[in-house]
Amino acid sequence: MKNKKNIKNLFHTTGTRRGAYSVGLTVLVLAVVIVFNLVVGQIPEAFRNIDVSSTKIYEISDTSRNLLDGLDKDVDMKVLAVKDETDERITTFLSKYAALSDKIHVEWIDPVLHPSALTDYETTENTIVVSCEDTGKTTTVSFGDILVMDEYSYYYYGTASYTEFDGEGKLTSAVNYVSNDVERTVYQTTGHGEGTLSATVTDLMEKNSYTLSELNLLMTTSIPDDCDLLLMYAPVSDLSEDEAQMLTDYLGAGEKLMILLGDTSALDLPNLAGILKTYGIQAADGYIADPARCYQNNPYYIFPELSVYGDMAEGIESQMVLLTNTHGMTLTDPERDTITTSAFMSSSDQSYAVTEDAQQQGSYVLGASASESVSTGDDDPEDDGSGTDETENSDADTDAENTEDTDTGSEDGGETLESRLTVISAASLIDQSITDTFPQLENTQIFMNAVAANFDGVQNLSIEAKSLGVEYNTVQHAGLFSMLMIFGIPAVVLIGGFVVWFRRRRA
Repeated sequence: MKNKKNIKNLFHTTGTRRGAYSVGLTVLVLAVVIVFNLVVGQIPEAFRNIDVSSTKIYEISDTSRNLLDGLDKDVDMKVLAVKDETDERITTFLSKYAALSDKIHVEWIDPVLHPSALTDYETTENTIVVSCEDTGKTTTVSFGDILVMDEYSYYYYGTASYTEFDGEGKLTSAVNYVSNDVERTVYQTTGHGEGTLSATVTDLMEKNSYTLSELNLLMTTSIPDDCDLLLMYAPVSDLSEDEAQMLTDYLGAGEKLMILLGDTSALDLPNLAGILKTYGIQAADGYIADPARCYQNNPYYIFPELSVYGDMAEGIESQMVLLTNTHGMTLTDPERDTITTSAFMSSSDQSYAVTEDAQQQGSYVLGASASESVSTGDDDPEDDGSGTDETENSDADTDAENTEDTDTGSEDGGETLESRLTVISAASLIDQSITDTFPQLENTQIFMNAVAANFDGVQNLSIEAKSLGVEYNTVQHAGLFSMLMIFGIPAVVLIGGFVVWFRRRRA
């Protein structure tokens, strides 16, 4: 009995009660953690993963969100891969992307367990098959297109590393392609020493479902009917008179033409300059230098001022576009009152047009667009003349009837189209040396917006890949910052410690 009483008293000591309290509290905390994990585990993966990466590879732009919000057709994504072996960045992004719309349906198919799936979908492993039953269109996106490997490192050092993540760009492009019945064809002119579009630009064209083809104006008598936009990139030699007339007729029929001038000024291309002058755009002599808006004190590397709105302003946030070795333009009165011309890119009023002999200060246009409403109805002057004779020999009722018929004919004689001429005075806008070196700039965005502005109801959906390179923090005035970190903060800590020690010593 005495031993039992001692044991009972043992559990009533202060130390025992505290220990029991600690154990109980530990069990309670563990229970809360377990329950919390079970609850969180039921949350969909798309909402569990928080993007804390420096490059924000899981961040989905408003461009994609708007497309998915307006999606009215079901889009299926068949992922032919082993999910547990797939890079976590791809699985996470897919879940986040599909969660934005109930029209997106993602299904993982294990090609190891179902090898016939590769044959059924006529593709290879680690591929996403994107399809839309309503349109009957299908396309594929390879994992290798989403996670872009550093081929140099792989082949020379045998290490697999990735340089870019293009999940949003590839998936948004695929969804837009399969859900959209409308396709656009862009013809690029050749035969005048034109430049070659960079891989970055052609990839953006492909993402927007634009079909890019070449056209030699000297080898044809007319521009193809399926041409939605004619693009002339950095021509060196001038148009022939027949080519100039062909482009004039092309614009007169309500079509679209886009010109990017290179190192050769439009003043050196008189036939091309004649087309621009018709629409109120005239080339200025010399290269533009802008000391007020330049890159690292180089006045010929300039950041133009943007005046964009509507579709042209889509995705433009920083207003930073870099141009090099650019010629300038001025706006004049168009030859027809029906033409409206406006600038969307210009230099500051502190810039100069510099030639070997002179410098002319002023603000110069670097990008402009001109539009004109064109009626495709054909008027017959002979009918107008005969109508006058008949009117003279008819009574008032017959005259009223003829007038009504004439009005109806003018209304039903054809449709009204809008021709559009877009001119950018610097081909360097989409030069690869700029777009790849400064991916944070909006050169490609303003260019693709200008392309999309030629098409009714078409939004620029070209989204560039996100770099996976290491980002380093940079601090302006690093010398002062270093002095503060090396001497300032330690001095404050030492002085503070000495004050505390001195007060305690006196106490």
